[in-house]
Amino acid sequence: MARRGPRAALVSLAVGVLAAGVAITFAPSASAATTLGASAAERGRYFGTAVAVNKLSDTAYATILNREFNSVTAENEMKIDALEPSQNQFNYANADRLVSHARSRNMQVRGHTLAWHSQQPGWMQNMSGTALRSAMLNHVTQVATHFRGQVVAWDVVNEAFADGNGGARRDSNLQRTGNDWIEAAFRAADAADPNAKLCYNDYNTDNWTWDKTQAVYRMVQDFKTRGVPIDCVGLQSHFNSGSPYPSNYRTTLSSFAALGVDVQITELDIEGSGTTQANTYRNVVNDCLAVARCTGITVWGIRDTDSWRASGTPLLFDGSGNKKPAYDAVLSALNNGTTPTPPTTTPPTGNPTTPPTTPPTTPPTTPPGGGAGCTASVSLNSWTGGFVATVRVTAGSSGTNGWSVGVNLPSGATVTNSWNAQGSGTSGAVTFTNVAYNGRIAAGQSTEFGFQGSGSGTGMTPSCTAS
Repeated sequence: MARRGPRAALVSLAVGVLAAGVAITFAPSASAATTLGASAAERGRYFGTAVAVNKLSDTAYATILNREFNSVTAENEMKIDALEPSQNQFNYANADRLVSHARSRNMQVRGHTLAWHSQQPGWMQNMSGTALRSAMLNHVTQVATHFRGQVVAWDVVNEAFADGNGGARRDSNLQRTGNDWIEAAFRAADAADPNAKLCYNDYNTDNWTWDKTQAVYRMVQDFKTRGVPIDCVGLQSHFNSGSPYPSNYRTTLSSFAALGVDVQITELDIEGSGTTQANTYRNVVNDCLAVARCTGITVWGIRDTDSWRASGTPLLFDGSGNKKPAYDAVLSALNNGTTPTPPTTTPPTGNPTTPPTTPPTTPPTTPPGGGAGCTASVSLNSWTGGFVATVRVTAGSSGTNGWSVGVNLPSGATVTNSWNAQGSGTSGAVTFTNVAYNGRIAAGQSTEFGFQGSGSGTGMTPSCTAS
């Protein structure tokens, strides 16, 4: 990511940059097997990039952006200093330009970031205590309200945990307003834009055994238990020789997902070149595809020369805009990937500092017999007061051109969001129908969608109708 000012050592340098349960729908593409975004959409995911608005006038840059990606994140244009340079005086011009560019091309937008200790304008840096807390919440409210309905997910809070042992919170002016500042930011964002997915985003949280990863996990677990509105966790995933891709990366993704939140890879870049770099990119994509709630990947820039780490050549296109071996590896992994069946047991935990617990999992219900139509089965991840249901739709002997799944929710249960399907109704008898990319299922093959709800989801038996 492009940062202003001097850069610190990479392992300790934070890079600021969606959906739980974003219902992602993308326009069908004739080049579904030949571009990153279209191929990811076939897997029910997005593949995005960080964008600098001033580069949209660069024809080569814009051509690659428009061709390859179906999601964008503003590189700097949605940070606090850019949007509120003077207190209560907001400047949305550049951010609006990026949002307009993306939405006119059927790309989704991830908002980055509402609350962060870095890149604060001078007036905010000089504040503290109650005044700062009020100013932070006002910023969250005003910005989320301005972009309501245009941004699918927000990095509500960015980089609030310290590096090193212990998993402590970062000492910042925001942290010094009180330990509940993160929760307060999430509640304010939810009130301002209840339909956006709300994410916590951080770096050096890729390795499951690290104290920082465990600390973020415990915070998310606590938020879910207490009903704090959090929908997703963002792993920045900046990899190089000092902070390499960890062998337990998939464990990290699956462990967060088991809490009932989506996981998004938000700022991916991998220093290196050739086969080694390509293989690491392939591993990351395969890890995401192996976890049903890993909903998308964003690379932090387009060409190597656009990267904040340009000397490490960490991206998928070289400085001339040519596809690198890493690009081919990513596209191949996406094209060969499938949407997996979520695990029905606790994911492996490695050797965390404090072994986490996961919500109890209900095994899938037995689907009705086969035939020419379709069948549906459901698996549950449940916790006190809520659940996530993952529904597998399996085509019968004739395959499907489309499908519809009906579910009778238990008394008191309410659907709060869904993904990979279009939902109708929120309580009682609800119906989910396919979206553009997952209606056609070959005979005997399957696809999956999911929804999150409040209350208890125990006892649901879905029914499927094929078209």
